[in-house]
Amino acid sequence: MPGNSRDGNVKQTRAGLAILAIVVAAAAGFLLARARYAQVAGGAHRSARQQILHYTLRRLDDPIIVLGDSIVEASTLPRSACGHPIVNAGLNGASTASDLGGWLAPALGDKRAFAIIVALGTNDALVPTPITQQVFQSRYRQLLGELSRLTTRLSVLDIPAIEARERLTPEMQRDASATMRIFRGTLPELATQAHAAFLPLPDMTPPFTIDGVHLNANGYRVWEDVVMQGIAKACG
Repeated sequence: MPGNSRDGNVKQTRAGLAILAIVVAAAAGFLLARARYAQVAGGAHRSARQQILHYTLRRLDDPIIVLGDSIVEASTLPRSACGHPIVNAGLNGASTASDLGGWLAPALGDKRAFAIIVALGTNDALVPTPITQQVFQSRYRQLLGELSRLTTRLSVLDIPAIEARERLTPEMQRDASATMRIFRGTLPELATQAHAAFLPLPDMTPPFTIDGVHLNANGYRVWEDVVMQGIAKACG
């Protein structure tokens, strides 16, 4: 009888471990599938938005283009300034590695932009393994070189700060902010080398984001004011 009791306990333990393994595998499969879906959905969104922007730019003359990531995409800039249409060319997830110059040039075709404001850098700093300062500079410099062939009025917008809230833990905020400070420090020189204007962002009063990264109404009031100041300078 004691032997049978031990055998029963062993069988129960094995069965429990098998069930646990199945549950863990199912959970892992679900998370992996969700991550793959998010990646595919994000790519589909960007592809559709690029196509819409392509059609938009083809029917406009001398546009003012604000080129950047999801912070640009979610902004509510006016439709025009000084007689020129303003095109919000923000693309979710865009970084200095996104070949934005290679995409924008054929979208414009044989036309030129009246002005281009570049707003990038956040996604370069938020990746698990951030790129080095040298790589960031090289990519940004190449982008500005490409864009300088599309306009004579080029501006570089500062990288907005991030906060420790929602999805960003204090440790994540600290590490990413350190990288951002390095990247931000290179922007004025990069702008000068490209004969572009540098648009610094003032400090924002917390809370200025929704989730630690994307700006809330207070953050956008500051951000959009600086963008419009840059557009006013371009307009003369």
